[in-house]
Amino acid sequence: MGTLDNPCGEHTFDVVVIGSGAGGLAAGLTARLRGLSSVVLEKTALYGGTTALSGGAVWMPASFHLAASGLDDSHAAGRAYLDATVGDRVPAARKEAYLTQGPRMLREFHDRTEVRFVHTDGYSDYYPERPGGLVRGRSVEPQVFDLNRLPAHERALLRRAALPTHGLTLTSYDFRYLNMATRTWAGKRACARVGLRAAKALATGSRPLSLGEALVARLRYSLGVHGGHLWLGTPMTRLLTDETGRVTGVRARHDGREVTFHARRGVVLASGSFARNQRLREQHLPAPTRADWSSAPEGNDGDGLLEGLRLGAAADLVDKVWGAPSVVVPGNPAPFFLVADRGIPGMIVVDQQGDRYVNEAAPYHEFVDAMYAHRKKTGAETAPSWLVLDARSRARYLFMGLLPRQPFPRELTGSGFVKKARTLTELAALMGVPAERFTRTVDRFNGFARQAHDADFQRGESAYDRYYGDPTLPNPNLAELSRPPYYAVPVVPGDLGTKGGLRTDERARVLRADGTAIDGLYATGNASAAVMGETYPGPGATIGPAMTFAYAAVDDMAG
Repeated sequence: MGTLDNPCGEHTFDVVVIGSGAGGLAAGLTARLRGLSSVVLEKTALYGGTTALSGGAVWMPASFHLAASGLDDSHAAGRAYLDATVGDRVPAARKEAYLTQGPRMLREFHDRTEVRFVHTDGYSDYYPERPGGLVRGRSVEPQVFDLNRLPAHERALLRRAALPTHGLTLTSYDFRYLNMATRTWAGKRACARVGLRAAKALATGSRPLSLGEALVARLRYSLGVHGGHLWLGTPMTRLLTDETGRVTGVRARHDGREVTFHARRGVVLASGSFARNQRLREQHLPAPTRADWSSAPEGNDGDGLLEGLRLGAAADLVDKVWGAPSVVVPGNPAPFFLVADRGIPGMIVVDQQGDRYVNEAAPYHEFVDAMYAHRKKTGAETAPSWLVLDARSRARYLFMGLLPRQPFPRELTGSGFVKKARTLTELAALMGVPAERFTRTVDRFNGFARQAHDADFQRGESAYDRYYGDPTLPNPNLAELSRPPYYAVPVVPGDLGTKGGLRTDERARVLRADGTAIDGLYATGNASAAVMGETYPGPGATIGPAMTFAYAAVDDMAG
């Protein structure tokens, strides 16, 4: 499965890749499909990067998966939607390359490798009402994969998400309906489907993976089958150049020894973001900002960005993150990313003055942008904000991985991390917000809930809002907060990684400030400035570009 007998000294490959997330593995795999030798270098002891911790989705206009679902999408519609969301913040040539190369990549991987996806029908684009937007969505997610198909020594080296799924294998399609298990027949059927999957795994001894873990496992399996190499525990220490400035390889460390990897065709930086580098966060991102608010794993220190800058590369979007409103539970290894949790009825989010300031069900990056914008405009603290819900909401819906009616762990309520009170006034005191202002906010929201219309923030009017809502209600996202006890959970402006990085062109070549390319150097994923600009058009708009521009980079190297 692509191991090397000599782990020290010097090695030569056509393509050298830094980072083993979806972008890095896709680059190594594409090289092998083009007949080029490749090695993927991963600095940590586990492969998969941020991708392994994610939903594993790819957002892709006009893919063959959409046609198979009977969805009439087109290149032109995809372009209209990117123009309506990303706008001119990103060069048209890069957007066009994504729309052209992305569907090609998915088709070739499907036909020639074990990297397979299925359309997540109904998971809408994040702005489906804009020109070109689709209510049924353009997102595809990886097919479930049996971990046992990997060699035994590879299984334990896969980065695991450790999601609170109670031992069950859930797809994103499953989760939408499971969230309504107490409310709809579709939710009950989803429970049965997930239960049958678990029973089958138990009977056969299979170890099904879904979401980002499945995508990484499929890429890793395919890379091995096609003869690509992967080195773990091998951080890059230097990009190597010749006398003309062309990047010719990488110097790295492995088992405490220096190793040189010569690259005949080029180096692909797929090394992730700088989300775990507190110094760079404070230098570039809006305040307050903390590395432990990020869902990106260790290793996201900005290595690729810093090396590219050393060679004279330009950077862009370094003040932006892939926003992810999160709950940072003390002692937990990672933040809890609030996705569906913000779509349920009977819940609001307020600032430290007790005021609502955003559509709680808005796309997550937009929610985080609003946290900073509201703080800057009003001076009201939003880090943390308070997510408030009542007993009825807690009994009906999944929340923070807890099943309906499952109480918050005693250590969270007992420690005071999760506030619990019999009245709104008591809850306000525990949160430290003005009681009169907070109760007035709740009363106003309850009036909106009775009218099934949020006059302040239009919650529930977008198809995206309603995706995680309760379809049995007049407005799927609105219900009164009126049944004690009441709960409040602190929410911080977390992220899935930073979205700024090295500036690249439509071929993923790293560019200098004057627009010329650094010969032999390519970047993709969060090591590069996002093709999605300052926004987030749909689920999988991070991984889709990472894989697409990895594919484009190797195609460029292959001539």
